[in-house]
Amino acid sequence: MSTGDMIPIREVCKVTGVNPVTLRAWERRYGLITPHRTEKGHRLYTEANIRQIQAILLWLSRGVTVSQVKPLLDSPIPAENDLSCPWGALRQTFLEAMITFDVALLNQQIDRALRLYSAVELCNHLLEPVLLQLHQRWQGQFGSQLEEVFCNSWLRTKLAATLEHANALSSSRPIILVNLSDEHCEMGLWLLALMLSADGYRIDMLEWDIPASELSLFSDQRLPVAMVLYSSQALPTAQLRRQLPRLGKHLPAIVMMAGPAAMIHAAELGELDITTLPERATLAYATLIERLGAPS
Repeated sequence: MSTGDMIPIREVCKVTGVNPVTLRAWERRYGLITPHRTEKGHRLYTEANIRQIQAILLWLSRGVTVSQVKPLLDSPIPAENDLSCPWGALRQTFLEAMITFDVALLNQQIDRALRLYSAVELCNHLLEPVLLQLHQRWQGQFGSQLEEVFCNSWLRTKLAATLEHANALSSSRPIILVNLSDEHCEMGLWLLALMLSADGYRIDMLEWDIPASELSLFSDQRLPVAMVLYSSQALPTAQLRRQLPRLGKHLPAIVMMAGPAAMIHAAELGELDITTLPERATLAYATLIERLGAPS
């Protein structure tokens, strides 16, 4: 890439909402970004640098301190859109429909995709990449809260209807999926639910924070094959040090942690004998199925 195609720091600040002092600190103190330099020492950034800055903002919004971000940036992400391939074109159509609030087009596209593709293909090639792009887009951009509420509300409604239908046909012991964050809707958890239900597992969704003792009560009644805890945010210290250890001791089922929190707290969760699943829902699903096998 020639320097003429690169972006000066003032434009990067406008696009990302990050001020020059912070960008320089991320570069010098934490080694998070490596911009190009002109002969006079001026910083120039590429589109890849912009995406990296957005990824840093995403981890910071999850409650991670800037000093902890660097190893988390290496997590695998879905491929960039290639408009020459069917999935790339579909992702672009889906993304544009999301940010223009085109409910009719979204319903048409998701209903067609659910008929044509498996749940894993749909999540891996369409939903995960689009959600990643949207989450990066929502870092510091005007109108981002409206877009996020619309996206989560619409997609949750569609996936909940699909899940309800699948549950009605399943006679297996359930997998309990629990949201531990204060987010209104954890889409990664819903994608995981979609893929597991497509394999024949009954899914019990608990979307509000619940004390560990009450989770044990629910587990005693439902007799799940596994309980998957999920959070896109760093967990509070009290929850990590007091509630989760008690939960692991009182549940007969396998207890696992998914979502970004599994990466953020990997060391602490290992000490609690709570299995950590990969951050991406599709990778978490693959790991979970490998351990549990087909539903009985």
